[in-house]
Amino acid sequence: MKKYKIAAWIMIIHGGVMELGGVFCMISAFIWGTDKFDIGQYFAFKLPYFQNNLYMMMVMGAIYGVLRLFGAIGLLRNRMWGLVLSVINCVVTITLMMFLLPAGIMDGILASSALILILMQYFGDKKIVE
Repeated sequence: MKKYKIAAWIMIIHGGVMELGGVFCMISAFIWGTDKFDIGQYFAFKLPYFQNNLYMMMVMGAIYGVLRLFGAIGLLRNRMWGLVLSVINCVVTITLMMFLLPAGIMDGILASSALILILMQYFGDKKIVE
């Protein structure tokens, strides 16, 4: 259970700081106006489509962040749905991280760490073939 808790806290940090942090950035951009607060000058994606749609990327990041937090809470409460949601979140994040450079590097590190811990705890010392 200890590895599940560590993985859950990694996911809480990942969801809270990285994903939901983008939402707070978006809220401040709406307060001060998007003409005065150009997010693109502080943060850049390598793919032009993502760069041109940064506000939609922030909304999607918020959805990922909330789902990641729900999965982590379920994992902390020892619920199977939390385990499954956490594994799905990690796998999807690892798959998409290459398209979201440079932030995808940190996404990949955090999601991979959590996924490895979850799988190590779930499968333990089981062997492929006895």
